[in-house]
Amino acid sequence: MAAHKILVIDDSRVIRNMVRDMLPPANFEVVEAADGIKGLEMIQQQHPWMIMLDFLLPRMSGFEVYEALQQNPELSLIPLILMSGRKEEVTSKIAEPFEDKYLVFIEKPFEQKELITAIKRAKVLADKRKVSVITPKSDIPNTEKDSNLVKRIEELEAKQKHLEQQLVTQQKQFQQLVDFIKKKLK
Repeated sequence: MAAHKILVIDDSRVIRNMVRDMLPPANFEVVEAADGIKGLEMIQQQHPWMIMLDFLLPRMSGFEVYEALQQNPELSLIPLILMSGRKEEVTSKIAEPFEDKYLVFIEKPFEQKELITAIKRAKVLADKRKVSVITPKSDIPNTEKDSNLVKRIEELEAKQKHLEQQLVTQQKQFQQLVDFIKKKLK
């Protein structure tokens, strides 16, 4: 299987290297950009499978890159993970829930499990966006049976989102507990 190309747009070499080290090279090819302008150029040249975008970047902010991606129908379908160490700066420009914008937010610094979970979730959201672009809701027949099916799907998606949020919270709590135990054992 060919490696999936992930473009990491972050001004921190540490973060770019960390992502590269966390992902198995047999499955992922990590390419890098250190600022927003270079990142946009690489998106158009490299056609990455997924984009990891820092929110605070030199020359062109992550938010400006995000807006440029959203304005291009083809680029807006690329799975997107938005990264920042300060979530409040992201939410001041992009309202939650992020899933409604078909993107995943990951807070820096992050662990390998969080990164893998974010990659999987971003892929699912991008696939969902592709389906919604191909089949707009207005094209769905409005029979009672179809309407009930759509309602059930929406309920299941909401339940899935809730369970994923709980899982992330539990993973963080578990890690805190492990860290606490390690400190006590020293």
